[in-house]
Amino acid sequence: MRSIWKGAISFGLVTIPVKLYSATEQKDVTFHQVHREDGGRIRYKRVCTVDGEEVPYADIAKGYELASGEVVVLSDEDFEDLPLSTSRRIDVLQFTPAEQIDPIYFAKSYYLEPDAQGAKPYVLLRDALESSGQVAVVKVALRQRESLATLRVRDGVFVLETMLWPDEIRTPDFAFLEEDIEVRAQELKMAESLISTMESDFDASEYHDTYREALQQVIEAKVAGKEVVPAREEEEAGPAVDLMAALRASVEAAKREREGAGRPQAKPKRAAGGKKAKDDEKAEEKAQEKAEEKAPAKRKARKSA
Repeated sequence: MRSIWKGAISFGLVTIPVKLYSATEQKDVTFHQVHREDGGRIRYKRVCTVDGEEVPYADIAKGYELASGEVVVLSDEDFEDLPLSTSRRIDVLQFTPAEQIDPIYFAKSYYLEPDAQGAKPYVLLRDALESSGQVAVVKVALRQRESLATLRVRDGVFVLETMLWPDEIRTPDFAFLEEDIEVRAQELKMAESLISTMESDFDASEYHDTYREALQQVIEAKVAGKEVVPAREEEEAGPAVDLMAALRASVEAAKREREGAGRPQAKPKRAAGGKKAKDDEKAEEKAQEKAEEKAPAKRKARKSA
């Protein structure tokens, strides 16, 4: 990893010099636009729409388009007096419980590494923050943009997570929210049963990008001159006609999948009703035992026939 920013955490009168690194990377198969006939790269030129001339990068300025269609041209001097912090500080504003911050605010994650002379105060703040169970709310300026952010600890390292501003979060405005949609108690109970059946501890290593892997195989096959075999497409299920039947089938499928994967099944919660729930469970067990007793007799009868 290469550091993309140098600055300092400002915590009261304590200053901790740090380096900033991107904590994540998006892995994808990248392509170039090429000429189909000869594979030549397609290049783009910066051309002015007024005179049709190609414009060098040094002559390009920022323009803000008005509602009337007119453009206001801004130069570098126009940006110099703006109140954007250039002190390269991560200012700690407050400390707050992590659960009070909605994850929808988070934008991008960065690692913070201390400089040699900042290692001790870095570790001190890290240990104090981790033991408090809270996160630090900070303000930082990155790439000509000021952002709120949080500082939290992950694997012994500070993670800076930039946040969106409140006016950048869209409010959901959908018609169904105004409708009076009735959900039956049996449907809700079956949906809760499905959730309970699919409960498991999250392990990110169990999941992988199947599309990217398949695309990489296609490219490798092309390079090797092999025939590319198309992957079998799964049929998309349509909307459920009978919601209860679909939920019941989903519960059974989830149970089979869990048993096949060898995962420990979550213990079902005992239904409210005490004795009645126990009696129902006993009745089900007896019915299953009778069915198992009759099964050999039925097989014997079919064999004789």
